Amino acid sequence: MLMVGLTGGIGSGKSAVAARLAGLGAVIVDADQLSREVVAPGTEGLAEIVAAFGDRVLGSDGALDRAALGALVFTDEPGRRALESIIHPRVRTRTAELVAAAPPGAVVVNDVPLLVESGLGPTYHLVVVVQTALSIRLERLTRDRGMAPAEARRRIAAQADDARRRAAADVLLTNDGTRDELHRAVDALWADRLLPYAVNLRDRRAADLPLPEQVEVDLPRPERVLVDPPRSERVVVGPPRPEQYARLAARIHRAVTPADLRIDYLGSMAIPASDSADVIDIQLTVPCLGDADGALAEQLADAGFPRLPEPARSAARWPERVHGSADPARPVRLYVREAGWPGGRP
Repeated sequence: MLMVGLTGGIGSGKSAVAARLAGLGAVIVDADQLSREVVAPGTEGLAEIVAAFGDRVLGSDGALDRAALGALVFTDEPGRRALESIIHPRVRTRTAELVAAAPPGAVVVNDVPLLVESGLGPTYHLVVVVQTALSIRLERLTRDRGMAPAEARRRIAAQADDARRRAAADVLLTNDGTRDELHRAVDALWADRLLPYAVNLRDRRAADLPLPEQVEVDLPRPERVLVDPPRSERVVVGPPRPEQYARLAARIHRAVTPADLRIDYLGSMAIPASDSADVIDIQLTVPCLGDADGALAEQLADAGFPRLPEPARSAARWPERVHGSADPARPVRLYVREAGWPGGRP
């Protein structure tokens, strides 16, 4: 299944994007909702919080007073870490259960407010960031949530800034316009990138191989839809190439074993401002080329890098294994080469 991380700063409209994706057929795992469930009345999570912070964090109904708890830990780093040690493991466990229950081939969207701050980007096939102008976010927080302007600014400042989120984004959705405009952008992302990516991942297929006229997709709901192949004019442009490579390398490192295999950025695209073809060339060096088969090939395919057919010249002159990308908007050539071979040196 395709694992998508969805994030955005407070007031950005991330929840509206999640709701639209749910309507299109995605399985949504809402980290905020889960963080509430694991500390609901009667849970072990709530009992641990009370033991750590006292009854002052409880409301008159016996439920967790999140505002009171937030006020306690906002400027207390040890307290915040203690709280996270209670909530985060439980949220991870519940998330794993929901993902395991998703239909095969589903698009699973993990709605995680602090995805960037927590360094979770490499755990997903794709990271979608919702970005909105500061003035609009402030207006939404004061108007829709009743926050004082100073409190709204404080909440925004406590999160990652736009530059950090842009660096983590495979897809950047700008939400400065109308709700209809946002929906059109989400619909295009779903049809042109997420569904084809999910199909390619399921079929262990590189996106730049010839596609049929239409791709038939089973959604996690009764209907079936026909999706046109990706249209280049609707592809959401991502960040500069070095940032794209950094994210790809992090995903590869996380996917393969051992995790300390060497990864290099190859080719003319490694040169800033190069006009070369828009393909990122990556080299993964293994101790023995035989290691590139079996488990390693499956790990790379699961991470979105399926094996490509091996050309005859590769076996004769440059022993290697070549993988592509299942992502229709990010062409990649991943060369797996043996340490010490001429073709294995960057």
